[in-house]
Amino acid sequence: MAAGADLRRMESINCADGVVPDVVLDAAEPVVLRGLIRDWPAVRECSASISAAAGYLSKFWTNAPVTAYIGKASINGRFSYNEDFTGFNFDRGKAPLSQILDKLAESAREDRLATIYVGSTPVDSWLPGFRADNDVALPVPDPLASFWLGSQTRISAHFDFPDNLACVVAGTRRFTLLPPDQIGNLYVGPLDPTPSGQAISLVDFNDPDLRRHPRFREALKEARSTVLHPGDAIRIPSMWWHHIESLADFNLLINYWWCTTPASMGSPTDALMHAILSLRDLPERQREAWRGLFNHYVFDADEEVYRHIPERGRGCLSTLDDAGARQLRALLLNRLNR
Repeated sequence: MAAGADLRRMESINCADGVVPDVVLDAAEPVVLRGLIRDWPAVRECSASISAAAGYLSKFWTNAPVTAYIGKASINGRFSYNEDFTGFNFDRGKAPLSQILDKLAESAREDRLATIYVGSTPVDSWLPGFRADNDVALPVPDPLASFWLGSQTRISAHFDFPDNLACVVAGTRRFTLLPPDQIGNLYVGPLDPTPSGQAISLVDFNDPDLRRHPRFREALKEARSTVLHPGDAIRIPSMWWHHIESLADFNLLINYWWCTTPASMGSPTDALMHAILSLRDLPERQREAWRGLFNHYVFDADEEVYRHIPERGRGCLSTLDDAGARQLRALLLNRLNR
């Protein structure tokens, strides 16, 4: 993190019993859960060495190749854009997990070798059987479990729409989190293209250029930071910006994502990009009028929006169920394809 930065500490609780308290899942701020997965066999085996991790994971992995991000040593572990934003400072490739771990073992012996990172790979598809002995019981519908592994890397600050429980299996990771309202101080890059699907902060958190990004000073006042060790976990609330730095030669993390809304509701990012297409470049007076409509129908909406309309005639204004959401999605697709 930036030299001299005095960051807030996050709330931390002892979860050595392996149970996530319900209050944590409802928390509006991030919470560190010390020791949550310390009894996992994967923590014991994979934190010993890369070769031990390879031996343990080989019990589960399939022959299906994983997607790996590979950057030269010169990027210093930070995956981002190239200098003129015509592409990225890394390459993508596919290889079996066994080859990735062999290359990571080489990197651990030779600092000049490439930075390697495998991100967001579904556990059940690539490591079937892993969760039989290594899992967190979450009282949420259909959490998606993914694994992330690599060498010393720095993942630029970004946000995710789903809620997130990130569990450190091997290595040590520094998490730096900022609340959603700090977007204006983070100098966010393009919505598209992005390095891995989400827009990222262009600020190098380890060496911020405060002449180029002066408002980042304000972001630092709201930042929270913590270091997690094998067995620890952190709950990252939806929409919180998070910068993740892997500090060891080999790092493995399992995370769980979940949403409280059904998939049929779609991604809010799609709505944002459609708003950019349809609203952003309107004259100011029209944008203000549409701001009022969005506040009325979306951000400030309650039953007063549709109470005066007979129930059968409310359409999408009433509370959407799965069928209603699918019907509205079909209507939108039809209009977009005109």
